[in-house]
Amino acid sequence: MIYQKRPPYLFDEFFASGKDESVSPFLTKTGKKWSRNLSLKISITSAFFLLLAFTFHFFSPSISHLFLLFVYVLSGTPALIHTIEDCKNLEINIDVLMTLAALLSILIGSGLEGALLLVLFEISGSLETSVMQKTKSIISQLHRLSPTTAYLVKEDGHLVECSVKEIPIGAKILVKAGEVTPLDGKVVEGSSFITLSHITGESLPIAKTVGDEVLAGARNLDGTLTLIVSRSNQDSTLSKIIGLITHAQESKPKLQKWIDAVDEKYATTIIILTALFASFLPIFFSTIPYLGIEGSIYRALTFLIAASPCALVIGAPTAYLSAISCSAKKGILLKGGSILDALAKCQRIAFDKTGTLTTGELICTHIEPLNEEAKNLSLDKVLSLAGSMERHVKHPIAEAITNLIKEKKLSFTSIDNLQSIPGSGIMALDQSSKIPCYLGSKSFVLSKEPNLSLTLSSIITSSTQTYFLLDKALFVFNFQDKVRKEAKELIFRLQKNLNMDIVMLTGDEEHNAETIASSLGINKVFSHLKPEDKLAKVAALSQDTGLIMVGDGVNDAPALARATVGISMGKIGSSSAIAASDVIFLNDDIGSLDWIIEKSHQTMRIIKQNIFLALFVIVFATTPALLGWIPLWLAVILHEGGTVLVGLNSLRLFKK
Repeated sequence: MIYQKRPPYLFDEFFASGKDESVSPFLTKTGKKWSRNLSLKISITSAFFLLLAFTFHFFSPSISHLFLLFVYVLSGTPALIHTIEDCKNLEINIDVLMTLAALLSILIGSGLEGALLLVLFEISGSLETSVMQKTKSIISQLHRLSPTTAYLVKEDGHLVECSVKEIPIGAKILVKAGEVTPLDGKVVEGSSFITLSHITGESLPIAKTVGDEVLAGARNLDGTLTLIVSRSNQDSTLSKIIGLITHAQESKPKLQKWIDAVDEKYATTIIILTALFASFLPIFFSTIPYLGIEGSIYRALTFLIAASPCALVIGAPTAYLSAISCSAKKGILLKGGSILDALAKCQRIAFDKTGTLTTGELICTHIEPLNEEAKNLSLDKVLSLAGSMERHVKHPIAEAITNLIKEKKLSFTSIDNLQSIPGSGIMALDQSSKIPCYLGSKSFVLSKEPNLSLTLSSIITSSTQTYFLLDKALFVFNFQDKVRKEAKELIFRLQKNLNMDIVMLTGDEEHNAETIASSLGINKVFSHLKPEDKLAKVAALSQDTGLIMVGDGVNDAPALARATVGISMGKIGSSSAIAASDVIFLNDDIGSLDWIIEKSHQTMRIIKQNIFLALFVIVFATTPALLGWIPLWLAVILHEGGTVLVGLNSLRLFKK
């Protein structure tokens, strides 16, 4: 293949690619290095000048004023610009309060306290920004993971580097070893191992060869793959995941919406109260002057700083964002912080059976002889004959029988004249004995020997059974869904540690459902449910205590949408799973269910702690500020310290 580079790039894709922007004299490596965490660097520099100003204040006031000027220029200018913009937009917020307080500090001769306010406000603001960036780090990681270009394979075999936005469905693209798959597609040439660790958290390599689906964001480990694009860039799995996380981080729970709505009115109220206290305290209390550290203006200014709700405003969003990002890194996507609220309130969980508590694969549990002729034959011989017939068929029951032969390390038996009757079964001739063998449904097998029907009266009929007839000997093969390894331990943890009420909802017949439920320790089972029956049952179970519904995200979509919280176990890339569920487990790890429930409870606890801390600082400091018990500098430290503590407390949610 001949590599051909295709200009020009779109500007946004060029900058997103991470390539050197040396074409612009204004974008240098040194400049970019200094621009990182610029506000924090400015605040630290201002803090250094503030320390010098405080030191020289005792023996050289003029030099102290010079250093103080540097502080106001470095930290005050950005704050003043933001305040002017907010005032133009008629927005009264915390930034306006802090800038107003700093300027008033100068007017009443407390320049050092005003500078301290600016410096600490700048530091806490930069730390708040860092917290927000950290909580949204999963988005930036996924954006870095998502390639902006792909190698398009032309009809003549040439390679053209194109923007992923320009590549249509059905086009061929080449993914080299070590590269990240840019678009969803099906392998048409080559084989390799890939990993989805950045998307699902699962680091085990997965073999991919011709005919297999490969998702955008998968890292190609060793070989070269040629793919036929199956989804456009905006519809790719990685784009859907990025969109889902972005929506989750931008959507606001009720508490956060309420705080945002109150913020502007609260800030306006505090400014009005500050003006009233500054104007009327000396009128009502003759001992209180207007000026000086005991004066009404100084006290009102201290009140203004103490009453500013910085910690209260960031307490909820930083906690929600931290929990959402931590969950995303674990391969669990939530559609917003309100889902965490709902999860914490639910006391009951309903599980779908197939594909959720079970893998959807069948295992052969036992082979049962049904008459005297059958009891005289070796079950291993019967299994070998049945497996020799089934290995030529693509069917879950066939796979279960052949897997059992491999598990028992048995050899296959030679057969002749194999015939398959769709929807009924298969027939063949035992090559050694020349005896006909029949394997399939009850009606198909019994039609070959009608007199055998009397032997089935005591047999429990199940949808996961198949019958085998060898001459006059009749057997029944019993099958069961393969239970997920982690399911039993999960149910135990949910019941013991979280005191959850567990229910199973399934469309399967009663015997199979009861067998699976009993093995997992589930006491409440509802079987034979049609989709509309399952929907009605979910609606009833959701009324009192709230219900978490866990399903496969495809056939359980109505029930998942109706439940208080719908959790999908659908395979990654399932659009129905993303559409119907509130929570999606990307790697199908049902063992993480108790983790996300505990994370929701932890989030609620931390939000309550943040709100209590913020309100405590406000209540503790405002009244003493008016009484003159708290100086301006202490109010500044209490206010900004509380903001930093709330942010750091929220970051605890990052712990997995």
